[in-house]
Parts: sequence; C-alpha cells; structure tokens
Amino acid sequence: MKTINIGGVPEHFNLAWYLGLKNAEYKDADINLRWKDYFGGTGAMCKGLRDGDIDMAVILTEGIIKDIIAGNKCKIVQVFVKTPLIWGVHVAANSEYKEIDELKGTKAAISRYGSGSHLMAYVNAENNNWNLEKDLDFEVIKNLDGAVEGLTEGKADYFLWEKFMTKPIVDKGVFRRIDECPSPWPCFVVAVREDFLKESKIDVKTILDIVNNTTAEFKDIPSIDRMIANRYEQEIEDVQEWLSLTEWSQENISKETINKVQDELFALNIIPEKWDYKDLVETL
Repeated sequence: MKTINIGGVPEHFNLAWYLGLKNAEYKDADINLRWKDYFGGTGAMCKGLRDGDIDMAVILTEGIIKDIIAGNKCKIVQVFVKTPLIWGVHVAANSEYKEIDELKGTKAAISRYGSGSHLMAYVNAENNNWNLEKDLDFEVIKNLDGAVEGLTEGKADYFLWEKFMTKPIVDKGVFRRIDECPSPWPCFVVAVREDFLKESKIDVKTILDIVNNTTAEFKDIPSIDRMIANRYEQEIEDVQEWLSLTEWSQENISKETINKVQDELFALNIIPEKWDYKDLVETL
C-alpha cells in the first residue's frame, strides 16, 4: 500500500477529506493517505511542499500560483472549491477602528509572507484605493491563535481570515469584523509536487476521484450542517449560510482563471512575471 501525504487547513472546507479517510475509502483503493493539518495556512503548506513533507496540498489558489512562480516545483491538478473565499477584515473588539478607511496605513497581521492573509491584504488595499507601497505594513503572527494575541495586545491593527472560521471569535467579543473581502477567483485548488506527480499520476487521479465523489454529494449528506457545527464549533445558522454560499469543483482550473489571478498578482507586484498555463497546471 502506497503512503501519500496531503496537507490542508483544519477547516470545514476540507471535511470531505476527513469523511473519506474515516470511511477507509483510500485504503480500499490501496492508498495510505495521510492528512496533515496546517494551522499556519498557505505559507506553511508551500514550505511543506517545497521540503517534501507533503506530496499534495489543498491550498489557496493565489498562494500556490505565487509560490510556483517563486520556484516551488508543483502543479495545480484541480480546483477543489470553486466559489470565492470570503475574507473578514477583523480588528480587536476594543479597537478604536470602526471603518475600513481608518485602517489605511496601519499594521496588518499576517500568518507569514506569501500567505493568503498577506496576499489578500493587498487585494483589500487595492479595493479601497490605498497606496500599496505606503499604506501597507505587516506583522507576522503565524496562525489564528497568534492573530488573537497580536490584535489583543496591539502588535497589529487588523487581520484578514475566512469569516466563518473567525465568527466564533467575533461572537465571543474578541474580534470585531468591520468589512469583508471576497477573493476574486475560486478559493482552493489541489497542488502536487512535480516529481511525485511524474511517478504517481494514477494514484493522484484515484485520490481526486474519491474526494470528488464526496464533494459532488456533500450538501446531501444527512445532518451535514450539524456535523460541521459540532466539529468546527460553529453556530448551525452560520454553517447553513456557509453551505449555501459554497460550491465544490471536480474539474481543473481554467486558463481564464489562471490569467485572472496572475494579472491581479502582477498588478500588485506580488509576482515578477506571468507564466504560461502549462507551466502551472497539469491535466490528469
């Protein structure tokens, strides 16, 4: 049985993977799929792929495109979630900031450079017509727990993170959400290390077929809203709203989307050049 390591954030988007593992669907296909939670998000997963700690990752689209162009030898093999990620813009509950415009020139908490929270801070700044060189400043806080500490202690002023995962923190009165910033593209893709992909393409396709069967019927799973609410400590109403807004994919990323992401990242000076589709994407 072949052991394959995959990483992702420990969030409700990835419950389909957990269900497949729980039901031994990968073992039935003679694959020992081992899941690793990455609390540090996209930046930490990019490092995991580079170091060979994981073979595959369920990762933010913009983050992996940036890192491939920066030398991470991986390929995108599929879109996993085709709807945008809705990022909440959060401040500490006792913060003096009430409006998004007041955050101009203040310090953003980011999990690490090259992470989704870092890249989306640029998108948010552009959306609000800020000066990308003068109006952005960053404090690295590693993960969500670090953000709670950083904002509460005043090390940083605001933090972008997926709004449903931070909702319990908002409900507890630790954060306030003052705005939202949806990603302008499908949020999650599956990326695979190139050397692993060359020798294991059939196994990768088998893994994707299994998870795709789950995501295609995900919303029809009995009591799926209660399962998510319990597992991720969410309110049932929030889970139901999230389910209504979220669509999974069973297909690869389009050339149009690749171009759109690169156009945005290039305009924000996050990538130095744009690559051809075939250098970023592998068709299985």
